[in-house]
Amino acid sequence: MVTSVPRLVFAAPSSGSGKTTVATGLMAALTARGLAVSPHKVGPDYIDPGYHALATGRVGRNLDAYLCGPELVGPLFAHGSRGCDIAVVEGVMGLYDGAAGEGELASTAQVAKLLRAPVVLVVDASSQSRSVAALVHGFMSFDPEVRIGGVILNKVGSDRHEALLREALDSVGVPVLGVLRRAAPVETPSRHLGLVPVAERGALAVEAVAAMAAQVAGGCDLAALVALARSAGLLAGAGWDAGEALVSSPPPPLPFPSPGALPPDSRSALDGPRPQAPDGLVDAGRPVRVAVAGGAAFTFSYSEHAELLTAAGAEVVVFDPLRDEELPEGTAGLVVGGGFPEVYASELSANEGLRKSVAELALSGAPVAAECAGLLYLCRDLDGLPMCGVLDASARMSERLTLGYRDAVAVSDSALAGAGTRMRGHEFHRTVVEPDAGSAPAWGMRAPERRVEGFVERGVHASYLHTHWASEPGVARRFVERCRTS
Repeated sequence: MVTSVPRLVFAAPSSGSGKTTVATGLMAALTARGLAVSPHKVGPDYIDPGYHALATGRVGRNLDAYLCGPELVGPLFAHGSRGCDIAVVEGVMGLYDGAAGEGELASTAQVAKLLRAPVVLVVDASSQSRSVAALVHGFMSFDPEVRIGGVILNKVGSDRHEALLREALDSVGVPVLGVLRRAAPVETPSRHLGLVPVAERGALAVEAVAAMAAQVAGGCDLAALVALARSAGLLAGAGWDAGEALVSSPPPPLPFPSPGALPPDSRSALDGPRPQAPDGLVDAGRPVRVAVAGGAAFTFSYSEHAELLTAAGAEVVVFDPLRDEELPEGTAGLVVGGGFPEVYASELSANEGLRKSVAELALSGAPVAAECAGLLYLCRDLDGLPMCGVLDASARMSERLTLGYRDAVAVSDSALAGAGTRMRGHEFHRTVVEPDAGSAPAWGMRAPERRVEGFVERGVHASYLHTHWASEPGVARRFVERCRTS
């Protein structure tokens, strides 16, 4: 099978150059012209894909070569871009920045090469003129396998400034595909973990995306960008499929952490062979109901998780912890992903009915999977406000940002993962959870420092670690099976 969807990757020399404005604006501008646009984001970020989805009317999907492995970048892209006229991929950080100490791994450059896609470099030109040629030339020559097909100049001050920039870039043979003038920025407010998500902004987010589309349509050569996208090479291989992934797409093995680097009671999970998923799909029968937290407080989720749960035999029902006073009727399992419970702590705390419903489900032994924000929600309290009390632990905001990729192994059997299951994940939070001495740890971290993290008790698996289940589809199968038998 071959994927031939035209595609572009938008990159920049560094963060803050305008990638999100340009990529999201182009998605919206092309969608407005009747094209079916497939939106993608390099890296683990959950927030930008929300703006992409708003711009295109399609699910924004992540392409992360660290979380999922380079071998899944192409299949996940093909899955997301099925039936589309063009795909737009927003990069992460600078073009060649990726996982720390891992070379090109998880960089925009690596993803562009894996997708055989041309790169459009978005350059903040506000403080340079002729030097822009040296900058772009350096990015073009650093890795000859990365094809930079053109440049979009951002924050250009005047007609004279634009002429100087174009003259300089002519000398290195790089087409200028767009010029955005220095003007009042599109209103996309940020806070401690980045942009404010779409779900929290409502009509203001719609207005922001429309403003991005107007900027790009007015300052970029859309026809030239589409023509460049059509020059992308063919991608061999089938698109990712959740059902097939459950039985036939195990990830390549990752190295175990050194047992000596973890506490003695965690080492046994590292000594044995990696558990193997059973052959074949689970006996679906009547779907079991899995409630998934959504709404403004819990916006961090990869769409592949719900697809895997459904393929494993679950009926996925989304509920809003800010508004719903109890879990959906018949809930057999609960998934609470990431988001911003610290922003909505008062409202979450005030919803006593739902907090009680969650606690009762967890106490019954039903499977509960919680990541980051979900972990905070399950704690006894958050910044002194009562939460669900599932874990006898206290959470609070911190001045320290914890951020980065993690190489992890499950050190305790849980409803989500058997001991020895290896996954890669990502941490991104400004909170601290005081440990619950009565719980077993969830993960043993291999990098950047060796430690254990998270909580496992009864059917609960709660951790700061964000994971992408496409890298280890067996966790979805295991979770649904536990929902059937708990």
